[in-house]
Amino acid sequence: MKFSKWVGALFAVLVIGSCFLPWVYIETIHKNITGFDATGTNFGKPGLMNCIVSIAALVLFLIPKISARRANIFVCAFNLAWTIRNFIIIPACLAGDCPEKKVGIYCILLASILMLLTSLFPKEINS
Repeated sequence: MKFSKWVGALFAVLVIGSCFLPWVYIETIHKNITGFDATGTNFGKPGLMNCIVSIAALVLFLIPKISARRANIFVCAFNLAWTIRNFIIIPACLAGDCPEKKVGIYCILLASILMLLTSLFPKEINS
């Protein structure tokens, strides 16, 4: 793809932005849970790892070396794995209380999948 590094960088920024969107709404505590604000739960900051890994992927997308492209596949796969972990654990029902999924949890999942796909099909490098 001709613009794969810019598209991948855009998806990395979208993953970071999705951590600030509401992921789930928990009715019993009347609280929207985001990637960085999970007060009242035992989730900690589930979006922090996504942001750290997405920043690393953003840097690797912009480095024009074949080794950076190969490392970026691993980084993006790790990001997707952590996103799937969050997608399973955060909206899980606990003690009969099922949170309502919001747009942020779907947005981060879609952006992580697309970021991995973009890292798999980089522009050809002559190095």
